[in-house]
Amino acid sequence: MSDPVIKRALVSVSDKTGIVDFCRELSLLGVEIFSTGGTLKSLQDAGVSAASISNITGFPEIMDGRVKTLHPKIHGGLLAVRENADHVKQAVENGIGFIDLVVVNLYPFEATIAKPDVTFEDAIENIDIGGPSMLRSAAKNNESVTVVTDSADYALVLKEMKENSGATKRATRLRLATKVFAETSRYDGAIAAYLTKASAGEQSAAASSMTVKLERELDMRYGENPHQSAGFYKLTDSNGSRSFGDFFEKLHGKELSYNNMLDIAAATGVIEEFRGEDPSVVIVKHTNPCGVAQAPTLAEAYRRAFSTDEQAPFGGIIAFNRPLDMEAAIAVNEIFTEILIAPAFEEGVLELLMKKKDRRLVLQKKALPNGGWEFKSTPFGMLVQERDSKIVAKEDLTVVTKRQPTEEELSDLMFAWKICKHIKSNTILYVKNRQTYGVGAGQMSRVDSSKIARWKASEVNLDLKGSVVASDAFFPFADGLLAAAEAGVTAVIQPGGSIRDNEVIEAADANNLAMVFTGMRHFKH
Repeated sequence: MSDPVIKRALVSVSDKTGIVDFCRELSLLGVEIFSTGGTLKSLQDAGVSAASISNITGFPEIMDGRVKTLHPKIHGGLLAVRENADHVKQAVENGIGFIDLVVVNLYPFEATIAKPDVTFEDAIENIDIGGPSMLRSAAKNNESVTVVTDSADYALVLKEMKENSGATKRATRLRLATKVFAETSRYDGAIAAYLTKASAGEQSAAASSMTVKLERELDMRYGENPHQSAGFYKLTDSNGSRSFGDFFEKLHGKELSYNNMLDIAAATGVIEEFRGEDPSVVIVKHTNPCGVAQAPTLAEAYRRAFSTDEQAPFGGIIAFNRPLDMEAAIAVNEIFTEILIAPAFEEGVLELLMKKKDRRLVLQKKALPNGGWEFKSTPFGMLVQERDSKIVAKEDLTVVTKRQPTEEELSDLMFAWKICKHIKSNTILYVKNRQTYGVGAGQMSRVDSSKIARWKASEVNLDLKGSVVASDAFFPFADGLLAAAEAGVTAVIQPGGSIRDNEVIEAADANNLAMVFTGMRHFKH
């Protein structure tokens, strides 16, 4: 069949961005426009010719607008197959006119429930019924009906109508219909997730089902390896939308790879532990922090973080918790680093750092979300879990040894605990004077991690005597703690919870160590 000419349009939108100009153009093209409620008023106030939907249905909008478009003369006009003689005959017999264009976007349910003071009643009132029904009817009959749910598509529809004597192309109608079903599916998923939480009375409970929308945001040359094709996707779920562009802006350098994205997430995750604190610098390699430090200046913090491991920072990722100043930039510029991330760059810093063309400079525009869900995939399903964002405060710690930690030890223990949750398990981390001294990550045994951390410290002549140690999970045996004691550690922070906790505590007491339990582990696989 030939592309149908658009003669009648039904317009009902919550987001009125661009709708007046769009409908004015439609009217100039000879399209008869019918509308509802606030949309009708906006069009008429702007001098755009439009009639009430009641002119089609012969029935008023009732029940505070809850019932206005759920009518056979609307859905018959949308669903009739124009090439089906019986459908056409029934339409004529029942006084049903065809509707060729539907322009609808939905009540702002997600924006409503995102408000901190939203009530259940407000949420329910913002569940759109007629809108999704019209969209689905129009999208089902995309052979004959053009359906628009995104204001970004207004210009395309007008362009095609002007080029095709008032008609849109079949391929365009199919693409727009596809967007409709993706949108209504996501919308229904958000409602289901909200109602599930409400019925459970538990806002943090994982829903029995979850709708997640993925939209490609960035083209990628490949995934983790060159033989793996990939794209990077914006994520929308019951917690709203998240995308790379929401949080970061690449100011300089070649395109980012997936591995770069992982490292950016890892480095920012650590640096945000120190948001608002003294100047802090995090150096990451292959998602593991290899050097972290705080100091009176960023430059000094960088030099101390670098001294933890003088090899790994080459080609690494560095994040700063405050605007990158010239003194720190000059220090960083002495070696090649893959990515630098900062909340701002002071005057002249970008010009200096851009001289190395292969370096990426990334502006962090805002903090990453603390709450919400994170997704981890396996070949046989998906883990959906709360982010590991719970904080352990000093008052949450339990001292389990005879000796209490000193104030200096306690400061280093808290510093170490913030970092160790971002290191791959098994984690052993040595810290002294708010600087990482040795990092052991990702080993099969906690003793192996401790040995590696000690070896790394010895390689750069960092003396572990007087340091503290953090373990992301409990010490299953006393051997891991004894290895730390041999290195000169004076205090320990760990979750506790082993059936051999008493043995570990006795070993700590025997070596005059102070040890605190957090009651919370941080496995990171």
